[in-house]
Amino acid sequence: MRTEISKLHQRLGATIIYVTHDQTEAMTLGTRIVVMKDGVIMQVDTPQNLYNKPANLFTAGFIGSPQMNFLDAKVLPDGGLDLGQAGKIALPAEKAKKLIDGGYAGKTVIMGVRPEHLNDDPEVVAKSNSVLDAKIEVYELLGAEVFLYFDINGSNMTARVNPKTDARTGSEVKFAIDVDKIHVFDKETEQTITN
Repeated sequence: MRTEISKLHQRLGATIIYVTHDQTEAMTLGTRIVVMKDGVIMQVDTPQNLYNKPANLFTAGFIGSPQMNFLDAKVLPDGGLDLGQAGKIALPAEKAKKLIDGGYAGKTVIMGVRPEHLNDDPEVVAKSNSVLDAKIEVYELLGAEVFLYFDINGSNMTARVNPKTDARTGSEVKFAIDVDKIHVFDKETEQTITN
């Protein structure tokens, strides 16, 4: 049906308003998407910007499959993130500066990272200064990719990794985080602080 609607849109060249609760439909059919929650507009943008630069926690969690991982983190004096027993994350200078300038040092924020921005390749992990240690609870092979499910500080997490991974259920795994892709949200307002 999505293919037929897309062909119709291209053939007519007319503006079409399509309402759906399916984020996959919205992402594949839309050129501009209005994300709404409880009748309130959360963000209006292109599909790519909604994915890469969500304006708030709701949009970040709604767009993307599997959804973005969220963890509470304390902002360090240098603008990095402290995840408690899970470790510390060094953010790029621009993101760290936004946190410091925004008065977030010492406060708890929500860190968001998409499953595809967690990498268990040993070579990538060895070069990273932002690593999470996890015990895999579920291994899910989907052919071209593997989903690894684990828990960090009581939060359920998902990593989308290469199917050549050695990780299996019960494995102790180190994940390098792509810090350039980390999102940080205000814990109270749920608005994005850094993208």
